[in-house]
Amino acid sequence: MRVLILEDEALAAERLQLLLEKLRPEIEILAILDTVEDAVGYFKAGAQPDVAFFDIQLADGASFQVFESVKVPCPVIFTTAYDQYTLKAFKVNSIDYLLKPIGKGDLEQALVQYEDLKEKFGQPTVQLQQVEQLLQSMQRQYKERFVVKTGHQFLSIRAEDIRYLFTEHKTTWIRHADGKKHALEYTLEELEALLDPKHFFRTNRQYIVHIEAIDQTTVYSNARLKIKLQDGEETTVSRDRVSDFRAWLGG
Repeated sequence: MRVLILEDEALAAERLQLLLEKLRPEIEILAILDTVEDAVGYFKAGAQPDVAFFDIQLADGASFQVFESVKVPCPVIFTTAYDQYTLKAFKVNSIDYLLKPIGKGDLEQALVQYEDLKEKFGQPTVQLQQVEQLLQSMQRQYKERFVVKTGHQFLSIRAEDIRYLFTEHKTTWIRHADGKKHALEYTLEELEALLDPKHFFRTNRQYIVHIEAIDQTTVYSNARLKIKLQDGEETTVSRDRVSDFRAWLGG
């Protein structure tokens, strides 16, 4: 199996390569590219990988732009920081997606799906229509309000007034713009699917932050980033999320 990896985060690309080689020792990594421009040039030159792994958000744009510029002759498995609920509608034909950080089990399932399709139908190809379907599935309505209980009362909190969300002692908390915190009966995984990713970002296992809550971002140890929030709270961006965070922060 000949593979192309399109990923602009070096650590994520290296991790994916190691996982692929562990699961399929016979695999051949043809190239690791990190921009839309490089991918377009690669395919225009006549490259014919068996399957490609595309990170959705790259430094010079979205990998969907590759399909607009050149015919992609192989099936593509997307890798993404977007939540799994948003992308379920796109799991058709040869196309799959892997949620970062990529797990060994999910990668194995994607490879088996590709191998099954190839055995049944020959080498499947990716259609621009399917890429557009993904874009449409991502244009969903996100939750605008959350109901929380405080004492004997229930409050309705607007999503835009949430500065960040975090877990503490197995409880999920909202930090409101007024400084108060409220317990919420959702997990952070569920909230990723409900909050608009234009405004909220999952920095690590414990935090989801609103873009307007960020006061300062600095380089931290082990290729991570440290975020200082406006209320003085600090959190870090996991190494495997740094590239996506920078892209999100830059709009």
